[in-house]
This record gives sequence, structure tokens and C-alpha cells, in this order.
Amino acid sequence: MQHRGAKTFAEAPAPLAPKFFRQDVTDAARSLIGVRLLVEGVGGVIVETEAYHFTEPASHAFRGPTSGNAVMFGPPAHAYVYQSYGLHFCLNFICGPEPGAGILIRALEPTERLAVMSARRGTNDPRNLCSGPGKLCQALAITRPRHNGLPLDLPPFALTRAEVVSDDAIAVGVRIGVSKGVEIPWRFGLKGSPFLSRRF
Repeated sequence: MQHRGAKTFAEAPAPLAPKFFRQDVTDAARSLIGVRLLVEGVGGVIVETEAYHFTEPASHAFRGPTSGNAVMFGPPAHAYVYQSYGLHFCLNFICGPEPGAGILIRALEPTERLAVMSARRGTNDPRNLCSGPGKLCQALAITRPRHNGLPLDLPPFALTRAEVVSDDAIAVGVRIGVSKGVEIPWRFGLKGSPFLSRRF
């Protein structure tokens, strides 16, 4: 992994506190870089995120609550999973002091149970296991029927701080694959990581 700052290896990783998910969605999206995400013990360290808020048109919450996006208007610290173009699933974390904000988890550096992820993805290249939201969900076996609406602080999810990432180690850019709000710089990633979905 890239150097992210000081870490005491003797300390057990601490789970994210509930208040983490109540902070502003852009602050949370930035702060998620360096957090370890496991689903049933499979996963790695988050290296790329995107923030979405109900006030901007690229958000699924922009037009208000529906049966499909209801989780976005529920309490924070829950998983919102949707299917993109009917092809692959995407994992979001609901965050913020008010309803209607979420963070798309775009990429992980795979660290735990790589053989399981390789079998699910059909590749042995670690850089191709979780370098995109659809790949990530396939590698971690995340689906809408199984995981949408589940709390993030309970199994099968486990979120812990893996590394301390300094502000100058985080790249900021515009989001990927949106046709509205394209100018908003709400994509965050670990500078120099080979596991990003796309370079900044």
C-alpha cells in the first residue's frame, strides 16, 4: 500500500464511530479514503469515492423519495445498493446530517481474501479486482436484494480505519459517468494508487 501516515500496528483497528456517518457528505467521502471495507471478511482499503447530494442533479435523490431510492432518505450509516444499466451493482454509504446524501464506493485496494475475489471476478490481477464500482460489488458479492438497506455497523459489513491519510495524499476531481453536475469536484481518491478506477 502507499504510505498514508503514521500507524500503530499493535493497536486493533477501531470501527468507524456512528458520528462518522453524520458529517457532511463531502467530508465523509474524503475521510473514507484509507478505511478498510470488508463484507463477510472479503475486501480491502477504500481508495476512491464520489459524493452525491439531493440538491444536485446527478444524485438519485434529486427528484425526491421513491421506492427505489428510499434508503437515501432513511438514517445514515446504511447501504444503498442500486443496479446500473441493469448490468452491475453499485454500493453507496448513506451519510450526512440530513437525508438524501450518499457516497459511491468506487474502488478498493484488495487486501483480504484475494483468492475469493479472484474467483468471483475471473481474474488474478489484483489491480482489476475492485477498480470500479461494479467490479467491487462483484468481488465482494454485493447485490441489491441482499444488501440494500443494511446497516453498515453490523455484519456482514465491517468498516475500520486502516490507515491515516493526509489531505495532501488525496486527489480531487470531477465525478465519472454522470451527464449532469459534471463540473462538481466531488470525486476523491488516493494519489498514485494503482487500484483507482481511473486516473485523476
